[in-house]
Amino acid sequence: MAEISITNKDWARVKIKLQRKYNHLTDEQLQYTEGGEDSLVSNLMELVNRDRNYVLFTLKKALVNIDNNRL
Repeated sequence: MAEISITNKDWARVKIKLQRKYNHLTDEQLQYTEGGEDSLVSNLMELVNRDRNYVLFTLKKALVNIDNNRL
């Protein structure tokens, strides 16, 4: 079970933040459906070559202030 919960609405903003930080990520690579947090984390771990803790930290940071464009 994932340690985070992301709605489809929030994901749209988080995805933009991730693409700004990791400009090599495409929309196709960042496909997400609500409830698929574990799959998302695993996918991001491979795409950015980081461990689970780093990916979770990054996603949580993006969700803290969802309206801010910074990550």
